[in-house]
Amino acid sequence: MEIIIIGRKLKAILCGHGKIGRVRKAAIMWQTPSDAERCPKVFDLEVFLMSGIITFQETHPSIESYWRSIILFGRNVASYKFALAASLLEIVPTGKTIVTLDDLSEPFSRHLCEHLLNAPKQSTSQTSQFLDSCRSYNRNEISKEELLGVTVQKGFNNVIDAFHIVNEGAIPIRFFEKDYSKGDKRIILTDEIFKLQSMQFYDNLSNEAHARWNLVETAWELGVSRSLITVNYDGQSETLFVNEALRRKTVTSARDALNGYQKGKCFYCFRDIAVNENTENGCDVDHFYPHVLKAVSSKLNIDGIWNLVLACPQCNRGIEGKFARVPATKYLSRLQKRNEFLISSHHPLRETLVAQTGASEQDRASYIREIDKLAINALIHRWETKPEGKEVF
Repeated sequence: MEIIIIGRKLKAILCGHGKIGRVRKAAIMWQTPSDAERCPKVFDLEVFLMSGIITFQETHPSIESYWRSIILFGRNVASYKFALAASLLEIVPTGKTIVTLDDLSEPFSRHLCEHLLNAPKQSTSQTSQFLDSCRSYNRNEISKEELLGVTVQKGFNNVIDAFHIVNEGAIPIRFFEKDYSKGDKRIILTDEIFKLQSMQFYDNLSNEAHARWNLVETAWELGVSRSLITVNYDGQSETLFVNEALRRKTVTSARDALNGYQKGKCFYCFRDIAVNENTENGCDVDHFYPHVLKAVSSKLNIDGIWNLVLACPQCNRGIEGKFARVPATKYLSRLQKRNEFLISSHHPLRETLVAQTGASEQDRASYIREIDKLAINALIHRWETKPEGKEVF
């Protein structure tokens, strides 16, 4: 069988029959990158072969891309994966390779307790003895030692095995190996996770994990259908927020939320960027179509997430920067690809993008073309820059 992805619709050509048809499930031969063995498995194709996720992983398939796919594209029933990711990123700089569950329990429980203070709902499940213990610790009802004991017993039951799974399949590399064979339960950190430290802005990964965590827990906390949640952008504070009843709730930094989907690169020139604006090469939140277009039509959603990208200062406001010019047409497909990455995610950026730009990939492409026509008619001049790094999306 040959699998063809057309937008977000999937088609299969069945070998020997020459027929083309849409399918939901099929037995396929899946190439596993680790051992190159072809193994027949049954997958829900509309879930597993989501084009945005595959494109994200396979375009410049760096170690960072695989790490980010775990954080950005997983389906979450609890926030444990985020807590484990934040804990691992905290441990890596120590150089420790053998990490027992006792070692892991302190940062893991600490991150969860901190998030529980701001968002009481950290799981879709009605009950969790581990989360109840975290809440008890926050209320000073149990000691730190008691919390760590419960964390070792209850906190890691599923997340260790599920960490490398993205949409029902394991990514082709591993950041740790599970070793419960010698009585002392532990994980062994691999070379791949230590290679993440070679990133120019390693700290971005922790910010991205917490930003994604904030978005997921907000959707759970509101307790409404994802289709009813709209994430908005505040240009003054450069934060994403939702309206909860009559109360506005700030969710996370726009920089932290968007950076992973751009793989830590400037949208225009692919320089490495930092999410902290006060550090060297700290990025700007840029309106792809300039903010001045608000004056052209009140119907334009210029502050929509679809139109927000992260740019290095040189591209956004340098001597030959973009300022209020319209980006060259070559950047339109890049914007659409970045937005498809966001749509391949869950809770609640996906629904926000669909509501802002269209239900299908074709609708979204048409929407961007229409905005582009309006923009160039109003602002006349286009802008582009030369690449400073390898194209990664």
